[in-house]
Amino acid sequence: MIALLVDPDKAHDQSLKQTLLKAEIAAVDVVLVGGSLLTDGDLNETISIIKSQSNLPVILFPGSVYQISSKADGILFLSLLSSRNAEMIIGQQVIAAPYLRKTNLEVISTAYLLIDSGQQTTASYMSNSNPIPANKPEIAASTALAGTYLGMDIIYLDGGSGAESPVPPNMISKVKEYSQQLLFIGGGINTIEKAKDAFSAGADVIVVGNRIEEDPNFLTELGDLKKQLNSL
Repeated sequence: MIALLVDPDKAHDQSLKQTLLKAEIAAVDVVLVGGSLLTDGDLNETISIIKSQSNLPVILFPGSVYQISSKADGILFLSLLSSRNAEMIIGQQVIAAPYLRKTNLEVISTAYLLIDSGQQTTASYMSNSNPIPANKPEIAASTALAGTYLGMDIIYLDGGSGAESPVPPNMISKVKEYSQQLLFIGGGINTIEKAKDAFSAGADVIVVGNRIEEDPNFLTELGDLKKQLNSL
């Protein structure tokens, strides 16, 4: 599956509408909305544009408790299991829980793991946490397995926005060996070869954002790849 990541800070009406049109044609499965730090963007307005231009499900990918909107269809309820910062593992979640209870959002428990991508990302900086080293697939696999045992529905390995390198295929395959939960892979997937490598290693969903902002036509290529792989 393919998930389109939309950062409200970078979403502009006309370009977003054009991207959503290509997303529909490319059979994108879901739109994730959020960012590590929102400054100028409007979360509710971005979701409204997506809803008005597309029938795709909109799932919140929150960078903080301030990124909750009842306009979406669901939310990835993230616990940053790769961190040793308790605030990111359970603290923010406790604050968010009573707000989510008042919404109709589908709450999807997600084991979120930051993976070293060659440079510090906004996510690792803002969460005050060290990413899992890219050459330590056994740490990622064991962390994912812990998330599975804790009852989480999704494992999300993320190199972060603007990652220099994507999550290594051997790490993806090791995680998939340890956990059969739905596996999301994001960060640094900016070529068809990298997307194919991620799928071949065991990714169920690849998340693309930065490359689409630069070249929305990349969605068409991803759609062709998805069709090809799902027909095998």
